[in-house]
Amino acid sequence: MPLVPRRSLPLLSAAALWRPAGAAAQSGAGFPERPIALVVPFLAGGSTDIAGRILAERMAPHLGPAARIIVENRAGAGGSVGTEWVRHRAPDGYTLLLGSASALATNPAALPGQTPYDPVGDFTQIALVGGGPMVLVVPASSRFRTAAELFAAVKAEPGRRTWATSGAGGIGHLTGEYMKIDAGGLQAEHVPYRGGSAVMEALAKGEVDYSLEVLASTASHLRDGLSRGLAVSSRARHPLFPDIPTLDELGLQGFEITTWNILAAPRGLPADVLGALSRAARAALAEPAVRERLAAAGVDPADATTTPDSTRAFLQAELAKFRGIVERAGLRLGR
Repeated sequence: MPLVPRRSLPLLSAAALWRPAGAAAQSGAGFPERPIALVVPFLAGGSTDIAGRILAERMAPHLGPAARIIVENRAGAGGSVGTEWVRHRAPDGYTLLLGSASALATNPAALPGQTPYDPVGDFTQIALVGGGPMVLVVPASSRFRTAAELFAAVKAEPGRRTWATSGAGGIGHLTGEYMKIDAGGLQAEHVPYRGGSAVMEALAKGEVDYSLEVLASTASHLRDGLSRGLAVSSRARHPLFPDIPTLDELGLQGFEITTWNILAAPRGLPADVLGALSRAARAALAEPAVRERLAAAGVDPADATTTPDSTRAFLQAELAKFRGIVERAGLRLGR
């Protein structure tokens, strides 16, 4: 499919989008009149997929009694394949994207030559859904019990150890490259997989030495003893696994990277449809059961006051941050 030339999307004012809190979520045109596809650009079972299925289930009732949101997994290239597919769909509200930090920030930052979309201008931002830290994780059978032990082994055998990610240029990749610098110049072989669930399977089988994967993908494996967490990438320990220290605690001072998910649509979404979707997303995120389910899965839910404007500003800031990391790491992927 030929690429559509990039154009900047005017930022719609909040006044054009919001109705009083008690107003019906449906748009004046009767949206939605058929099922909505929510594209998750990763394999089923990963963190974005988990968040997407929870969101799809609980957003639908806030759009109308007969509304349906169906999750479609379109994996590949660290989320870029599904994201690019959504970019070419009609801006009518019937195709949505649950974008990730990889698809909308790290891939464009690290792989500009292979990312054919503008992560901000080619999409209509709807809501920030949630996020969470990355986890430095090793197989349960690994002899490494601490991050210090792992770092020492990698330094002792430069290039001999392997580390997995859910795709080159993705959030795990950039976090790992950043960690390698801050840990004193680690050298290990990068092994990209197609999604977080594939990474965790590889770890469970002992195919790689370590990974930096999102908490939502690692949580069940950590609980079941299939893998072992050595550190988290946030500045504070995570309440789900309070015994796992932060990389900042372990000497990588100031180290902080978190992943996130954003609900988006193709550029040019009508204001009434955008308003309906953003209100439905906020209503779903306000449900205590939704927040509990997301948290249990390792996704820290976003504040229920998220708006299209605030989501766009957040995305712009994150994109700038990851571009800075790429420059610091000296990565030249796909340029």
